Amino acid sequence: MYVLTSAEMQTLDRLTIEQFGLPGRLLMENAGREATRVFLSHFGESARQGVGVMAGRGNNGGDGYVIARCLAQRGYPVRVYLLSAADRIQGDAAANLKLLPAAGVPVVQVPDEAAFSRCQRDMRAEAVWVDAIFGTGLHSEVRGLFRHAIEFINQLNRPVLAVDIPSGLSADTGQPCGACIRARITATFAYPKIGQVIFPGADYTGRLEVVDIGIPPAMAERIRPRQFLLSAEAVRGYVAPRPADAHKGRTGHLLIVAGSPGKTGAAAMTAAAALRLGAGLVTLATSASLHAIMETLTLEAMTVPLPETGAGTLGLSARATILDLAQAKSCLALGPGLGPAPETGELVRGLAHSCPIPMVIDADGLNHLAGAVETIKNRTVATVLTPHPGEMARLLGTTAPAVQRDRIACARDLASTLNLHVVLKGARTLIAHPDGTVYINPTGNSGMASGGMGDVLTGALAGLIAQGVRPDLAARAAVYLHGAAADHLARSVGPWGYLAGEVITALPGQIAALFAGG
Repeated sequence: MYVLTSAEMQTLDRLTIEQFGLPGRLLMENAGREATRVFLSHFGESARQGVGVMAGRGNNGGDGYVIARCLAQRGYPVRVYLLSAADRIQGDAAANLKLLPAAGVPVVQVPDEAAFSRCQRDMRAEAVWVDAIFGTGLHSEVRGLFRHAIEFINQLNRPVLAVDIPSGLSADTGQPCGACIRARITATFAYPKIGQVIFPGADYTGRLEVVDIGIPPAMAERIRPRQFLLSAEAVRGYVAPRPADAHKGRTGHLLIVAGSPGKTGAAAMTAAAALRLGAGLVTLATSASLHAIMETLTLEAMTVPLPETGAGTLGLSARATILDLAQAKSCLALGPGLGPAPETGELVRGLAHSCPIPMVIDADGLNHLAGAVETIKNRTVATVLTPHPGEMARLLGTTAPAVQRDRIACARDLASTLNLHVVLKGARTLIAHPDGTVYINPTGNSGMASGGMGDVLTGALAGLIAQGVRPDLAARAAVYLHGAAADHLARSVGPWGYLAGEVITALPGQIAALFAGG
């Protein structure tokens, strides 16, 4: 499913009106009626006690007027609080505002703070609210009367339906613009907006319902959005069922270079996750002094001892052996638990530059590329980087909060600049590709905030690539299945406290659910 920016939605509206010939007032009517349907499906009983519609000056307010009229026609007590003088409303919104008196809907004009203070007693009596202050075009910080109105509704702690988007939320970044409505439900029009499906915007949005207002899908195809929301249906097309005569020689051979003293678990979990997602063979290469430990941790994977430094870590002395091992493999997973030793950094950068097979680079592998990302630019074979926000910040030479403020832009820029695939982990993990497309993953939960989860993802992703799944599709599928496995555990075990190893065990069940249409 497409996910739109505010500019893309504005263009889509314009094309529908100007080229498809659907009048703007009809779009507004459709939007208001569909939002009313969503409102009643959730708040129908509570609304009998009174509905307040907080409306702004633009078309979002116009949608709110249609909702008020539709509710009044069904016998609900509803009142519009207009954060403006009525004579300042224009266009289709003004036409719908003029219909309200005949429909029996009181309109209270609230053009300033003094008027707002006078209305507060009536406002406190409303049982449910409709937020129709700002639409998706907001980019500046909310101030003055509008900020006061948003903060007032929030402190009432009443159920709120947001019309198209919670007022005060950036449709492009998911960041609140100073103040933002906390909605229980958001009825958004035609397609989801970026800010509604990434955090923190998803928290302000509440439950998101996408409603059809009559915009033809062909219009969206014309603007060619570059953001998509992953779905089970899409992921089902990325991973083909295995033929009946498959054998391990045909299901890929993954090489993993990972581990250091104190971090053997990261390497072992990477191997186990790859096997759980179907890699036929896995070879785990690690420091010679850790080899015996790895053999006991990984029953199904093969292990290879590598030349090591005096501290028991990997350095340039292991490079030739690793490149020789890679010749017969279909993918290399590099980084989990490798440690911060400078000699290990030299090895990582050398492999990133010269490894002849597809690579998935994670964890310490990424940290060793910080300040040297040109090493992996324009590799002739596919590369996938899987940073969390801190690792992403080190790769970009910025801070984690800066990355979090605009995750999509950061992921897209790095993928496009280096001509590779980027998986930016976190709540609503992003998968960015060199052509600028970005996929937003809806699976996963806060119970995944524990050690080892990233190692599991690395193994799952590399395991799919090793089997011949195209790297871009493998990245999307692995992220989706990884989160889905954790969601299964959150339902069956508890919202948190399940382990990364348990996510590994849950992965095959998600493959089964995928093929079963679940």
